[in-house]
Amino acid sequence: MKFFGAAGALGLLIGVLLGAFAAHILAGWISHEMLNVFETGVRYEMYHSLALLAVAFLSSKGKLFRYAGAMYIAGIVLFSFSLYVLAITGDPSFGIITPIGGTAFIAGDLFLLAGFLKI
Repeated sequence: MKFFGAAGALGLLIGVLLGAFAAHILAGWISHEMLNVFETGVRYEMYHSLALLAVAFLSSKGKLFRYAGAMYIAGIVLFSFSLYVLAITGDPSFGIITPIGGTAFIAGDLFLLAGFLKI
């Protein structure tokens, strides 16, 4: 499905841009600890953007793969972007959202597994 392929490609693009931003600009503005938080968001965005590319090819094989893709997108938005905002602002209230995104990633992984077990 084009949607998941485009979402994966966009996620990779944003991940590379934010990774470069963190390494070359943000590193001088925030603490080392917060830089690690930001980089964790980038890492998980990259992993799950690659998973979205796989889902793009698998989505025609069944709805479980499409559910996985939806969960990966939700995870990127909720997990990675909450970490980006947390790291830049230092506001811990954004950290409350992060576990919801992590749960979405896990749900996506479970849907992916179920999809493979079904085909």
